Amino acid sequence: MPPDKSSVDEILRKYGNRIENQVKTEIPKGNGYSREYLTFKQEMVPEITRYEKLCRSLGSVVRINVSKKDEAKIRRSIDVAHLDIEPWQSLTLSVMAFLGIFFLGLLISLAVVLINGTLDSFPFLFFFLTVILALFLFYFFNGYPQRLANQWRLKASSQMVPAILYLVVYMRHTPNLEKAVAFASQHLQYPLALDFKKVFYDVEVGRFSTIKESLDNYLENWRTDNTEFIESFHLIESSLFEPDNNRRILLLEKSLQVILDGVYDKMLRFTHDVRSPLTNVYMLGVVLPTLGLALLPLASAMVGDFLKWYHIIILFNMIIPFFVFYLTDKILYQRPGGHGESELLERNPLYLKYKSNGPFFTSALVVLPFLLIGILPLIFLHTPIPELFGIEKDYTFAQIGLGFFGSEGFFGFIDSDGRTKGPFGVGALILSMFIPLGMAMFFSLAYQRKTKDLILERENTKKLEKEFNNSLFQLGNRIGNGIPPEIAFGRVAESTKGLMTEDFFRKVNYNIRQGGMSVERAIFDSRRGAINYYPSELIATSMRVLVEASKKGLNIAALSLISISEYVKNINKITERLRDMLAEIISDMKSNMTFLAPLLSGIVVGLAAMITSILNKLNVANLSESTGAVGLGNFQTILSIFDITKMIPPYYLQLAIGIYIIQITFILTRALVVIDSGEDKLQMTHLTGRNLMKGMTLYFMTALISTLLLFILSAIVIGDFG
Repeated sequence: MPPDKSSVDEILRKYGNRIENQVKTEIPKGNGYSREYLTFKQEMVPEITRYEKLCRSLGSVVRINVSKKDEAKIRRSIDVAHLDIEPWQSLTLSVMAFLGIFFLGLLISLAVVLINGTLDSFPFLFFFLTVILALFLFYFFNGYPQRLANQWRLKASSQMVPAILYLVVYMRHTPNLEKAVAFASQHLQYPLALDFKKVFYDVEVGRFSTIKESLDNYLENWRTDNTEFIESFHLIESSLFEPDNNRRILLLEKSLQVILDGVYDKMLRFTHDVRSPLTNVYMLGVVLPTLGLALLPLASAMVGDFLKWYHIIILFNMIIPFFVFYLTDKILYQRPGGHGESELLERNPLYLKYKSNGPFFTSALVVLPFLLIGILPLIFLHTPIPELFGIEKDYTFAQIGLGFFGSEGFFGFIDSDGRTKGPFGVGALILSMFIPLGMAMFFSLAYQRKTKDLILERENTKKLEKEFNNSLFQLGNRIGNGIPPEIAFGRVAESTKGLMTEDFFRKVNYNIRQGGMSVERAIFDSRRGAINYYPSELIATSMRVLVEASKKGLNIAALSLISISEYVKNINKITERLRDMLAEIISDMKSNMTFLAPLLSGIVVGLAAMITSILNKLNVANLSESTGAVGLGNFQTILSIFDITKMIPPYYLQLAIGIYIIQITFILTRALVVIDSGEDKLQMTHLTGRNLMKGMTLYFMTALISTLLLFILSAIVIGDFG
């Protein structure tokens, strides 16, 4: 159980002055912390520097005063995200982005009026969309520092449990907080490593006079987001002045338990709170818009003068996706930190392959034929290519040997008011399905190629780490029994025969016995070190702790290894329990994203095809009561109400739906990964590729089958079959 907070505060009050004195030593000049922080920041967060450059250039055109309240808020976000800008520069960039886009849209709109010579030609829709874009950019840039800060907190919090572990392990044998923080900063990953380095950097540049002041200031940033981290730090501080060594060790172990319990409790609350908002997102952002599309063919035929195909594109591929992204983004930022993938992708040797653009070029070549097939109706409609090759713009089903489908045109072009409109045909609709299929395949193939090796390596590493934890316990016990590490590695290798970890211990043992290396070189040598063959943060951490603790004695080294082994067992238990709680939510999201949404959307496409086909058959046949079609009513009246030439062609409707499925897959996959694993870029990319292929394949098959079946049904209903 975590210690009582009041008791922790009492200890801090009692020993406050002594803690201050214990860590009051200033960092000596020239130790490299300043340079190390700046170099590390430049290497690890180059994407942030682009925003910084924009702020320093566009954000410095004019200076806009910021209120003290807003300035303090922006300043806090800037400090958390390690941005080298001023609050007024961030605000100025937001205003400049808004004004730039607004006046650009206004100038283009006025130019259209001047060219056409009439005020009626003012492009109100274009100007409206320009204003919306300007407002969005203002909102985006104005909240960008806070957004970066939130991302930073989420990433950093996933490193908090290992950070406390590093501090505890180091403080077990060396009760010096300053050295423990420095040790943690050297072995932690981005971004918490950067935070710890900045604690020293702020002292060196004179922002604070002591490490204690700098550390207290840093911890204050987590006051509202992660109190367990602060409490754990305070327990570690208080252990410095516990006279009894056993009680000192107990306080250190309690500090680790405090943060573990805090992570579990917050994730437990999150799993309960997130269920209802995600259900609302799916209903409002996926189900209702998709079902609403079923009414569009008839609605557009009735009010075609006001509802155009590009309105649907704007609504379903711009406005609704932004709405869904905004809602999911709000939900995801409620996710507490401390649980999730903490491995830094940038440190992996295969990262260059992940960053390569080669897979995108290969995928583009593969999907190019699909896109060309999809735009064939537009080529026949808007280009002179058919005339150049001496072919007609459209052919009936009978002309291409599919007479049982009726006498409609394959593309379904209709001449009206001296213009050719469409395509309204089911053939054009089927061809249009290849466009979203090609787009989905483009991203899916590229993402799969980029992540295949990295995902395989991660899976193998996780299997290795599961075995290594037991081996680590054995290693700790043998060293604790007085066996030197140089000998203990060989004995553990013998006891782990048949396991993946056997090879690691044998490599270390070989380097020691045959290469004459020290334990540290046998593990970490740049050329022959065993760690080079095992890109695992757990193994690297354990071995660093072993090397460091061995300097203080075998017993201390043994206790440190056993402590890490117990920590890994505890964190694995918590992870499994959290995954069990998240399993239902994740399963629902996967089902909605890769099954229900594509299935409903495909059926809607089929319904649109059927409605269009019925109206098209009536229009082509020009039926009336006198034709002898009994029971179908006055067709002239029907045709006067539903003007097929004014309706939205199913071709464009399908494009809007298909692209929307792709957009929703991107958004919901991101949400799924963040809920389950935090900001895991590798998993996000990998799952996006898989989900795109699954969802789009189902959508394509459903849309194709429902289109053909309902088209045939419409032919039977109208009596134009066979």
